[in-house]
Amino acid sequence: MAKTKPVDPVLVIGLGRFGSAVAESLVDLGHEVLGVDRDDALVQEWSGKLTSVVQADTTSEEAMRQIGAADFPRAVVCIGGAVESSILSVGVLVDLEIPVIWAKALTTAHGRILERVGAHKVVYPEHDMGERVAHMVTGRMLEFFALDDDNFALVETEPPGQLVGKKLGASNIRRDHGVTVVCLKPEGQPFGYATAETVITPKSRLIVAGETELVERFANLV
Repeated sequence: MAKTKPVDPVLVIGLGRFGSAVAESLVDLGHEVLGVDRDDALVQEWSGKLTSVVQADTTSEEAMRQIGAADFPRAVVCIGGAVESSILSVGVLVDLEIPVIWAKALTTAHGRILERVGAHKVVYPEHDMGERVAHMVTGRMLEFFALDDDNFALVETEPPGQLVGKKLGASNIRRDHGVTVVCLKPEGQPFGYATAETVITPKSRLIVAGETELVERFANLV
């Protein structure tokens, strides 16, 4: 019998809205999670929901060593408005030689500092969500995911009326619009890979890939 590959434990620092969502999702994915926060109320709230939860000063290397932070191969710093604590916490993780460090940033300047201190990956959840909403709120897009520094995107959209009833192979979407339909979800059915024989139905949903400007234009076809 093949052995199941062990799932890396993850250290999550900061259990506010973003950090708790990250921690809870990691648990759902099968990871052991140690959640750390300075706020006793948050520690009590998440005790029993995560693998372990402790109250500690994450800007103190000694305190982090005492809770075993140095034993984790991955860490995510999810501290929100306390920029100084965010930066110092990343610095402590770097000193503990944690191999992979992710960190949340509020601004581009904050993110640059985190990278210089030693964060391997910086995320901007508020900015990214704001961008997604801006793309979706003015058109027919249901989801928007930017790739490659916003020059390429995946969007989930409803089909333009002029393509309904046609097979993808006969619709000339790539030739006429410069985008590719990757997947299609017929009404009442799960998503499946798109083929030349796939028929576009009125209430189907499409996953379309292409340059951001082109997929936006396609999603807004009348």
